[in-house]
Amino acid sequence: MQLRDAIDQLSTIRSQLAATEHLRSLRAIPVAFSGLLAIVTATAQAVWLPSPADDPHRYLALWLCAAVASAALACVMVARRALRGPGELDAANTWHAVRLFSPCLAVGAVCSWFVATEQPQLVWLLPGLWQLLFGMGNLATARLLPAPAGAVGCMFLVTGASCLWLGERALAPWAMGLPFATGQLALAAVLWWHNERAGVRA
Repeated sequence: MQLRDAIDQLSTIRSQLAATEHLRSLRAIPVAFSGLLAIVTATAQAVWLPSPADDPHRYLALWLCAAVASAALACVMVARRALRGPGELDAANTWHAVRLFSPCLAVGAVCSWFVATEQPQLVWLLPGLWQLLFGMGNLATARLLPAPAGAVGCMFLVTGASCLWLGERALAPWAMGLPFATGQLALAAVLWWHNERAGVRA
């Protein structure tokens, strides 16, 4: 029984350490890539999808493909760095961040699925909901990131609420593209300045 208690205590201590350490496996490059991809996607929408309210499934496919591509690159790079880290704490820290952020992703996926299959005429709600959920996920993981990263989460809450207020005008390309490009590029700059700048200088 004492051995089991000791193992449980060690596991708890490791989780607490992971919760207080910065998430160093998240780097600036994949975050900046997602910001640039938002610009590309918004431009593509402006060119090929001038009236998204008339073709909601195509609108959803366009932005969901961009989200999947961004998430896939980030997951690959984070997992690679976490597994190659000097200790188990890196992997525990990464897993802790995933657990904090994943509920927002799950809610976003459910909302997108429901609108796509049941209420496509409500597609104008999704840009605001996506930004609100992304902001909540950012704030949930803010203590694992450099302090200025929390401001990015707050920005997404503001832009998400603004999109809901805009109604169908939220389907405009830059209602999604501009907030995500600004937020992700700003977060990439924060990560580089606080986590990677010293390594570049060395």
